[in-house]
This record gives sequence, structure tokens and C-alpha cells, in this order.
Amino acid sequence: DRTGSTKIEIKVVVIIIAALAGMVLLRVLPASDEDERNIAMVDIAKISVGLKMYHRHNHRFPSTDEGLDALMAKPASARNWNGPYLEHRAFDPWKGEYKYQYPGTHGMDFDLWTEGPESGRADDDVNNWSL
Repeated sequence: DRTGSTKIEIKVVVIIIAALAGMVLLRVLPASDEDERNIAMVDIAKISVGLKMYHRHNHRFPSTDEGLDALMAKPASARNWNGPYLEHRAFDPWKGEYKYQYPGTHGMDFDLWTEGPESGRADDDVNNWSL
């Protein structure tokens, strides 16, 4: 019966168009501030896992000078580097770099943060010590 298969074809086309429209809207519509902060929190958690794996293998965290690059390429000081622990340099949702400091100064092993949408304003930072 040709009518039944036509209805199914129309449904498939509508589903494909809806999926494509959803993908386009995600790229066109600006993300909300809350969405961007959530992305930064997920990034910080992911980078933190890489830092902890680096520590597990090397019995220390990268120095502040080695920074997050030590997660992607073996620094001279790493004896048991088994990375990469991070595939590529992560940029925050506002196109800034994540900041790293070891040892941490906020009760954590290390400090990891981004300065948020307005660099220099501490009240919009996203960091690992307040997650």
C-alpha cells in the first residue's frame, strides 16, 4: 500500500528536519550566562580529572610553570608520564584560558579557574574551590 509508506516517509523527513533545525538553533542562538557557567564547571571537572591522573602516575602535580600543558605533552620533570591526560588546550566559554596554580591557595591541592565573562571581576569567576 503506497499511502502507508508515504506517511512513514513524511514522518522520517519531518524528524530529520526537526533534528537539523535543533542543531542549527544551538549554533545560532546565544548561550545563556548559566549555560556558559555550566560548561566552564564541566571543563574544570574534566581538567581536574586529568590533573589527578597525572598526579597518580607522577606522584606530584605539574608545577605552576609547567601548567596545563603538562597534561598534553610530557614535561622534562615527569618520570612516569602516561598521557596525554587532556586531548587539547581547553578554552573557557568566553574564549579565555583556564588558569592553574600549584600548590593551591584555597584549601585544594591546586587552584583551577576561569575569570568568567568579565576578566578582572572575581564575582563571576568559575573555579574548583567553590564547586
